[in-house]
Amino acid sequence: MDKQKYIKSPLNYVGGKHKLLPQILPLFPKNINTFIDLFGGGFNVGINVSAKEVVYNDLNLPVVQILEYIHRNKTDKILSEIDKMVEQYDLSKTNREGYLKLRNQFNESEFKQPIILYVLICYAFNNQIRFNSKGEFNMPFGKDKSSFNPTLRERFIEFSEAISNKDCKFTNTDFREFIGVAFGENDFLYCDPPYFNSMATYNENGGWTMTNEEVLRSMLATSNVKWALSNNLKTNLTLKNWAEDHGYKIHYLSTSYGNCNYQKKDKSKDIEVLITKDLYFLFSFLYFQ
Repeated sequence: MDKQKYIKSPLNYVGGKHKLLPQILPLFPKNINTFIDLFGGGFNVGINVSAKEVVYNDLNLPVVQILEYIHRNKTDKILSEIDKMVEQYDLSKTNREGYLKLRNQFNESEFKQPIILYVLICYAFNNQIRFNSKGEFNMPFGKDKSSFNPTLRERFIEFSEAISNKDCKFTNTDFREFIGVAFGENDFLYCDPPYFNSMATYNENGGWTMTNEEVLRSMLATSNVKWALSNNLKTNLTLKNWAEDHGYKIHYLSTSYGNCNYQKKDKSKDIEVLITKDLYFLFSFLYFQ
């Protein structure tokens, strides 16, 4: 049997779940109406989910705008814009000056065009996304490594064609805004919050705290919808007890985070899990208490 091929995001986003999709997606319900990707990131999960509608949410507005731009515009049009930019600024793996010129233009412009930011990411160090306290894109040039190469071009085309065929909505709100939302019976909420052990910009700025974690857990515990939560038991030390106390199912995943977009403070073995709220399983747990 041929191995299923999954669409890969053209964004090298911290903690991307593309490698875990063969283990994660079979644990999701069938016949999903609306799939809510609460911490959407690079959209590796949402782009591959089978659902009538996908809601992508993320706190990183520039990333939301890039994905929305790709969804809204035809693939050929975007590729033409990218190629013109590459030619205009003579972008390559070695032309640092061209990269810095484009970066300066982007940072100085009043209206930040998503496609320019995407091109900058393609030529930035490790294809990473980072902004300084002034909101300026400040990734250094990815000398001899980063470019809009044929592999990335093919990945972009596959992603663009896939997202154009999906009914997607894009939001840029704090996850707390979803507290108390009355989801439909066949809706499904997926949460992939920042991990405590990642060197993501979110955590570098002190954005994800134990308080945030507790608010998210409370939200999930009181939600009327089926959900799944990705996390790492090695660093999230209280999560296992919380899940067990509430009767949620813990699925242990085989991991390999060798990709460059996931730098860990502690490089020892992770314990990657997917925790799910299965209504039948939960009913059985509560009934026999």
